[in-house]
Amino acid sequence: MRSIFISLLFLCPFLCFSQLEIKGKVISKTETIAFANVILSTPGSDGTVITGAITDENGNFTLMAKEGTYTLAIRFMGYTEWQKDIVLDSVVDLGNITLESSTTSLDEVVITKTKKVIERKPDRLVFNVENSIAASGGDALDALKIAPGVTIQNNTLSMIGRGASRVMVDGRLLQLSGEELIDFLNAIAASDIKKIEIITNPPAKYEAAGNGGLINIVYKKGAHNSWKNTTTLSHNQNTYHFTTLRNNFFYNKNKLRFSVSANGTKGNNREIEEVDVFYPNGPWILDMDNKANKDNISGRLSVDYDITDNIIIGAQYLGNQNTPDNAVQSTTQIFNASNQLDSILDNTGFFDRKVKSHLYNLHMITTLDTLDRKISFDIDYFDYDNNLKQDNVVNTFLPNGEFVGINYAAMNLSDQRIDNFSAKIDVEHPFPSVNLSYGGKLSFIKTINGLQNFTTETGTPIFDPIASNQFEYTENIQALYVNASKKINEKWEFQLGLRVENTLTEGFSETLNQTNTNEYLKFFPTAYISYQKNDENVFSLNYGRRINRPGFRNLNPFRIYVNSNSFSEGNPFLQPSFTDSFEFNHTYNNTLTTNAFLNVTTDGFGTIFTADQETEVQAVIRENYYKSYNWGVGETFSFNTLPWWKSQNQVYVLGYKTVIDNKINANAEDGFQLYFSTNNTFTLGKNTKLQVNFLYNSPHKANLFDISETYNLNLGVKQSMFKDKLQLSVLVNDILDTSSYSRLASVVNGIESVYAQNYSPRFARISLSYTFGNNKIKSKQRGFGNDEERNRSN
Repeated sequence: MRSIFISLLFLCPFLCFSQLEIKGKVISKTETIAFANVILSTPGSDGTVITGAITDENGNFTLMAKEGTYTLAIRFMGYTEWQKDIVLDSVVDLGNITLESSTTSLDEVVITKTKKVIERKPDRLVFNVENSIAASGGDALDALKIAPGVTIQNNTLSMIGRGASRVMVDGRLLQLSGEELIDFLNAIAASDIKKIEIITNPPAKYEAAGNGGLINIVYKKGAHNSWKNTTTLSHNQNTYHFTTLRNNFFYNKNKLRFSVSANGTKGNNREIEEVDVFYPNGPWILDMDNKANKDNISGRLSVDYDITDNIIIGAQYLGNQNTPDNAVQSTTQIFNASNQLDSILDNTGFFDRKVKSHLYNLHMITTLDTLDRKISFDIDYFDYDNNLKQDNVVNTFLPNGEFVGINYAAMNLSDQRIDNFSAKIDVEHPFPSVNLSYGGKLSFIKTINGLQNFTTETGTPIFDPIASNQFEYTENIQALYVNASKKINEKWEFQLGLRVENTLTEGFSETLNQTNTNEYLKFFPTAYISYQKNDENVFSLNYGRRINRPGFRNLNPFRIYVNSNSFSEGNPFLQPSFTDSFEFNHTYNNTLTTNAFLNVTTDGFGTIFTADQETEVQAVIRENYYKSYNWGVGETFSFNTLPWWKSQNQVYVLGYKTVIDNKINANAEDGFQLYFSTNNTFTLGKNTKLQVNFLYNSPHKANLFDISETYNLNLGVKQSMFKDKLQLSVLVNDILDTSSYSRLASVVNGIESVYAQNYSPRFARISLSYTFGNNKIKSKQRGFGNDEERNRSN
């Protein structure tokens, strides 16, 4: 692996040819100038524009052009235009270029450019959360639920038609999945989020995890030379209700950038689940209605400091303490072969949960020279602790209410702890004709899952050693990557990348005295090509290979019972799945984007609902059991012709083809799906906006499941007052109560199982937000809302 990596480093410089570099730094008498326009043209007053750029946050720019004579012009509001004739026969370093203030410049200008709620870029879809009324007052999970092309089902976050996705925060991968990830996202305030990037085919510098791509949550950054504080109070009303108070403070001046936020939620939410199993002797119909606690406290602290003009150090902390207690009430109706009610299982229980998580980060970015070569270092530590005490008593009754006996009575004590330490280095190494980046990462993960089972039929807990377990799992990953991009001319641009990951895992079950180890070295190539035919037509084609590793909880081999006939079980022998992704995009006039993709997944794993005809035991298991081909063709259309109406729309036709492993007694469910979403913002007045969103998923078949249709209509109104300092938002989400009530039906071992859930998607939310601080920023500092480009690429 080392020899391959070194060979790539030596080969990439030979790609550098034909074009030369012009670089410089734009400043004023007092500071650097970010986002200035830099234009290179042929000589003369009517010269033809050859290329151009915009200065970065430090005032630096780089242009590439062939040998020749040119005129370089630099323009920025409030300054006199700067021009210089250049003979380009070698690399030209102009050093510091000082712009003179214009006598007609304004002292203070506030630039307010509203971004679209949804933006389509060549390699990703961007959901600008800060401009979404529907996300106002909510959390990250609320924002993801309305993000286009994202779906959340059975605690799995995925992209429509593509599969399970992994989540990053400011470019850092979270080592969480399933229920643990959902808990974490519930603790992030939507008001802290600037945007959510939906990256379908990430470049080599990103983690290879997630066969459905990556979802990157990008936090807001304070504007330069300003401070701001925002306090938000929101109330959600469904069957139950909960209230949230959030406060966000940003400070950004000179060399120091500082932000802190604190959030607290108190109240309850309703969770409904149904499981229907159709045995030959009669169906079992389970209905569960839970009152779930939403109490949590979370916070975030971020600090960055410029030691010099070339060295930035920083730290970040994310913390969450959650008590999602759950009062469980479920009823299982057991019918006979004549479809008459035979008996009833009544389950009364309580889940006492305490969840804590802490994420720490230290980083440093060093700019080596005026060529803008950079090195960034990151050290991250993440710990997660989930304690659960579960009391369950299941009684059997006759249809007339007569008590028969105790079906199941137990107390479970479980503790899941995850510790993850990682260190990485990223290098940006531009050459005259190719931009090269490379780096590496070390990641060490340890998770401990402890389970103690007690029988409580006698009223006194009795320890059951056979049903108890201590499961320890370690996962160590070493990764290297190299990425090279080259702009051949104004029309053609290429990018090639290779990521190499070596993984070592070990799982140990104390009760079974069983150890499972796995080691694999895998290569993850990526390739991109784009062609700009003219100002209106841009084409791109890309390829990437990704890996999806099983969640830690899914590897635990022990069973968790709902009653004496129903349990869930992990599988320590689960293997990772791999996905090859092919994607084509065509953008017309920056308003219409055609997208087509094909994903081929091998050794796919997932949850299987099984049942035994003779014993009538229901089991939820995890297996590697399929190879799948998922494809889609769709259009994204942006409409903003009318000043009072902005609309972003998506429509996709998706297809699924699955080959099931012979070890599973089931047939593949293949079919087609129609997906449609529209997000509309109407300006009703100077300070009033209305948002109307609608999403539709047609019924379809995929893998083992026959999935029912879902659709979601929500309305939101935002009223700004006192020069936008006070904002009132009202949202009615999922008016028809149809967005998450999806029914998944599968037939395994000749028995049909149907699962459905509804976690209170229909609610009314009212939120009040007040902002104060120094918001008057000179235009040369504010730019055009590109502050997010300061995020490091991790």
